Amino acid sequence: MSLTLDEARAVSDRVREHALGLGAAVTIAIVDDGGHLQVLDRMDGASPMSARVAPAKASSVALFRRDSTDLMHLQEAYPAVFAQIIDAARTPIVAGGAARLIWRDGAVVGAIAIAGGSLEQDDTCADVGVGSLPSAA
Repeated sequence: MSLTLDEARAVSDRVREHALGLGAAVTIAIVDDGGHLQVLDRMDGASPMSARVAPAKASSVALFRRDSTDLMHLQEAYPAVFAQIIDAARTPIVAGGAARLIWRDGAVVGAIAIAGGSLEQDDTCADVGVGSLPSAA
């Protein structure tokens, strides 16, 4: 089962609220378990590039079934293989911070990525997003 659109919107709303409290202007991207974009929420003042980076990061972690840290380690360990995967995937693959899988009952149901704030703000917002669903684990 994938993340529903209503759930994705609720997660985005919670992250937006948290980012406002931090004084951060971020872009929130939430994808389903197949990496397909469900919500793209670019806050006023968030960098224009963040609206391209966040969805690519979210889709990447969903497709690889690895959080951003694991995906970055994979890219560092096997750069040539990673480059071939990117070419074969025919979709942007971005191994960057603040991207997390969303789990329910032991299965990946989606992913979230944040871009536009500081690294710490983006990471905190991603954690808030993952933790905002009652049944997410």
